[in-house]
Amino acid sequence: MESTPVLIVGGGLVGLSASLFLAWRGVPCVLVERHPGSSPHPRAIGYTARTLELLRAVGLEERIPPIPANFQLRRARVESLAGTWFEESPWTPERRSEPRVEQSPCRGAAVAQDWLEPLLRERAISLGADIRLETELRHFEQDATGVTATLRRRDGSEATLRAAYVIAADGHRSPVREALEIGRSGRGHMRTVRSVLFRAPLDAYLQAGVRQFQIEQPGLDAFLTTYGDGRWVLIFSDDDERDEATLRTLVSRAIGRTDVDIELLTTGRWELSALIADRFAAGRIFLAGDAAHTLPPSRGGYGANTGIDDAHNLAWKLAAVLSGTSGPALLDTYDAERRPIAWLRHDQIFARPDYRAEAAGVAQDTPIFDDDAMEFGQLYRSTAVLGAAAELPPARRPEEWAGQPGTRAPHLWVRQDEARRSTLDLLQRGWVLFSEDPAWASAATHAAQAVGLPVACLHLGTTVQPEDLSAFRTAYGVSPRGATLIRPDGYIAWRAMDLPASPAEALTEALATAACAAPRVSQPRP
Repeated sequence: MESTPVLIVGGGLVGLSASLFLAWRGVPCVLVERHPGSSPHPRAIGYTARTLELLRAVGLEERIPPIPANFQLRRARVESLAGTWFEESPWTPERRSEPRVEQSPCRGAAVAQDWLEPLLRERAISLGADIRLETELRHFEQDATGVTATLRRRDGSEATLRAAYVIAADGHRSPVREALEIGRSGRGHMRTVRSVLFRAPLDAYLQAGVRQFQIEQPGLDAFLTTYGDGRWVLIFSDDDERDEATLRTLVSRAIGRTDVDIELLTTGRWELSALIADRFAAGRIFLAGDAAHTLPPSRGGYGANTGIDDAHNLAWKLAAVLSGTSGPALLDTYDAERRPIAWLRHDQIFARPDYRAEAAGVAQDTPIFDDDAMEFGQLYRSTAVLGAAAELPPARRPEEWAGQPGTRAPHLWVRQDEARRSTLDLLQRGWVLFSEDPAWASAATHAAQAVGLPVACLHLGTTVQPEDLSAFRTAYGVSPRGATLIRPDGYIAWRAMDLPASPAEALTEALATAACAAPRVSQPRP
């Protein structure tokens, strides 16, 4: 019987991201995907700056073309591309009084899912991930020590694989979730829709900056958008089957011209729904991506990007538990942290104009959080975070959080080894402590020895030189004598706003608690 620390079921964006993040951390994993490759009908196209931060850390940012600076995904209600344009609708109300803050070293990307998936697959394989296409999970059983899976290959032969843990990234119908009898809640099924993917020379209609078009004309209610590579998708609001001639006619009507050369590529049929799994874990099996939360396509990128963030959150925790540096209780924080984010995004979708008319009573009186808050300012509450009070809002802009534990560590420019880097470039490998006061260096050494967990103490002013030290203190909300402890996923686990009476004792307790790792031996305090 083969064995692996982690079995990943599903080779789409989320499953591939999970294999990539695990392999980058040195965790062997096997991914099985029943299809021979990416879907011929690409789905996701927009990837946020936060997603690019995660891909930057694993060496992929330079291979993904960024969107232009100050890009906004704009949508307009139109008769057709060549016909009358009625009005443009915003995704998030503007806050014109707010000064513009550089939140990230990255910009988002607008590339088709079938273009990005091979990059993820190639990088994961190069780091050691075992990716098996045309291989299907047929059956699984879990016990106290692992999961036994029966796999079927393309030739019909079967094999048995033993995994310590399983990540189910097997889509919105998720056979794994169904087998676990995990229910779902939320807005629910909205409708089943059909779509047609086609190629046509229509870039001239993108010059105004609008990329999404709600087509409204007698007999045609549809949604049209571009993948930016000559391919477009027209999504109908019904579940009617149409022959090729009808599809060509309707595509021409959506364009508003009959003299355009159209190449029909493929069609699709899919469910528009908003459903959140009632739990994201069952024993040693974890749900991620659409298996955990199915959300309708939105300008916020709340589908694929949320799933990629699931995989990133789970990968470092699995790596920590498998290495023995953290206890299994750390894995309980996956559901505690990620399920509220799924609900936050569910409600934000129906609070906004794009879907407000279809809310059917959900998200009533939900305040709209702006894009920076949703992308960079979501809040985690769990035992892996110290100091995230229940009364805090689920999201804020990073400058409003000012280093609040449970939020992503803010981006600022620093100098290290003569190079200009983002603070984010110093994170995501392991536990990091930022401090100015040299007393924290010995405290970090003591805590690392006591807990059995390496901690990189980065001293501001010597090891790392912020370009603006005052701005750094403000962004992280600490005094010159304070310190900030950051988790391997770049989230703030704990901070001391000033120097406590015993920094070694305070840091040791915080590290052991946040990492779910009890101190190994008694160490004298320095």
